[in-house]
Amino acid sequence: MERPSVTITIKEPEEVKDTNPERINIDPKNVEKGLAKLVLTLVELIRKLLEKQAMRRIEGGSLSEEEIEQIGETLLKLENKMQELKEIFGLKDEELNINLGPLGDLM
Repeated sequence: MERPSVTITIKEPEEVKDTNPERINIDPKNVEKGLAKLVLTLVELIRKLLEKQAMRRIEGGSLSEEEIEQIGETLLKLENKMQELKEIFGLKDEELNINLGPLGDLM
């Protein structure tokens, strides 16, 4: 029985530098923006999930008027803070998304 062969190719860093620039950017100058993008993407995902859950509870009639008011105010404040942080880090809404390959986009 023949064994499968494995070929390993070693390339110089210059040869692979721009192979997939969208995937990993380890430029020290952009590390802060990259981290902010990741964190804000996760916060945006959680915010959207909270909004959907709040709407389900409102439509289901399980919240009082006071609770509905508190949820609305909280979500509005979170949305405003997200907008402020996106401006600080120079990010746009469409940048706060992660492609999950065959599963599609996160948002």
